[in-house]
Amino acid sequence: MKRRNFLQQAVSSLVLPVLIDGYGAKAFARPSSFVQSLLSLAEQSDRVLVIIQLQGGNDGLNTVIPLDQLSTYSSAGFRGNIAIPGAKALKLKYYPETGLHPAMTGMQQLFNESRLSIVQGVSYPSPNFSHFRASDIWMTGVDADKTATSGWTGRYLDNRFPGFPEKYPSDKMPDPPAIQIGYVTATTLLGSTNSMAIVLQNPDSFARLVGDTPKDPLSALPGYAGQQIDYIRQQQASSVSYAGQIKTAAGKGKNLAVYPEKNALGDQLKIIARLISGGLQTKVYYVTLGGFDNHANQVVSSDTTTGTHANLLKTLSDAILAFQNDLTQLKVDERVVGMTFSEFGRRAKSNGSFGTDHGTSAPMFVFGSAVKTPMVGKNPNLSDLDANNLKMQTDFRQVYAAILTDWFGTDAGTETATLFRDFPVVPVFRQTVTATAPVLSEARVYPNPASTEVILESDWLEQGVKTVQMTDLQGRLFSLRSSRPTPTSIHMVVSHLPTGNYLLRVETVRGIVTRQVLVTH
Repeated sequence: MKRRNFLQQAVSSLVLPVLIDGYGAKAFARPSSFVQSLLSLAEQSDRVLVIIQLQGGNDGLNTVIPLDQLSTYSSAGFRGNIAIPGAKALKLKYYPETGLHPAMTGMQQLFNESRLSIVQGVSYPSPNFSHFRASDIWMTGVDADKTATSGWTGRYLDNRFPGFPEKYPSDKMPDPPAIQIGYVTATTLLGSTNSMAIVLQNPDSFARLVGDTPKDPLSALPGYAGQQIDYIRQQQASSVSYAGQIKTAAGKGKNLAVYPEKNALGDQLKIIARLISGGLQTKVYYVTLGGFDNHANQVVSSDTTTGTHANLLKTLSDAILAFQNDLTQLKVDERVVGMTFSEFGRRAKSNGSFGTDHGTSAPMFVFGSAVKTPMVGKNPNLSDLDANNLKMQTDFRQVYAAILTDWFGTDAGTETATLFRDFPVVPVFRQTVTATAPVLSEARVYPNPASTEVILESDWLEQGVKTVQMTDLQGRLFSLRSSRPTPTSIHMVVSHLPTGNYLLRVETVRGIVTRQVLVTH
């Protein structure tokens, strides 16, 4: 068969190794849907966001373990058949009440080195338990009863690079605004009329594009058929828009850290580190790690620290550690932060199949040299559930707001337009503790959630209290009436505060105690 005929018959049936969404058809010219912000902090510092989707709904309780509630967590009627033994949970510096799954040694190291922040209890009001709909809500950033045709980062990039793709590449932005490694364009990256990303299907497609040797076994097919498949894939890769820029960056870039073997996520993050070090000006990278929908056999019954979920968490943790170490050695770590998200968490109580069913809130991770607050929120209260679901502490859009304002440096108007309304910013990138963090077991806040009053109890108070402050998650200070009923307690009135999350900061002679307080009316 002639090459031309082979191409005509084969191209329609093969999965393309490199896709450029929105580039095949001419886009209609349009004005930006948002007022373009003034020169942003991100443009000055060329900051980058890496998004890791944990597809399927990650089990937060076996990821971030509430060591202060082990008796409930590991009881027969709760999680007895899948619970991680407390003695095997990985310890976190300054947070003895919280542990990580034993497979997450890499992320434990990052946390203890102040390069990882855990945001507890992330969800949204009236959560949806459908994979498709829940993913759509997280990717578009809408309320559960609303829909949108664009994604939250897509809207941000659309505002920042108006007229894309018609007016690009340009001298100011010669590189793609976003790059996704995967097969289907994530809704997260959709702008008003176009995807703001190019899509590299996998590390092998990247290898063909930049001239490396791919690992795909199809390329090793013997004879004529293998040659034709290789030819098609190379031609497709070579014809991609932005191919030249990607190849140039890959040629200039390098990797200095050792990445784990047979780790699909690590292979993807390795590419991203290489492109960033090579000077590519892409602002958002998006990768996916699937397999988290563990209704059954989440653990091995004879050893709950092993099994499907453990393997996934090890893949995630090892890959992120290698990536972060690579960025540090390449001296670009101050320009890059990463975040994980999953469409929902799992039920608080396990099922009879050694698994977990679709649930509500779960922790998010934000990693990088820029993180300032190691723990946002607290362990979920296992004795205060909502229909076997963990209660929300933080709306996921509060994390997005932190990325937009504190990381990318957008103004308030752009943040509000991107997320459809203003959300309080979680203090991931803001310093909330200025002294050695106290051991949580030494301080107790109750009731929490609170409606009228809050009491803080701690032995630290006995030696003297200097200041008592209450701020919202945007750092705004609220007046607070307090009293000292006992030498080791402070009574505070919160009935005048609007419903929301607050940070209580008490400076004592021994040090500073900070706790998050949820006020509801």
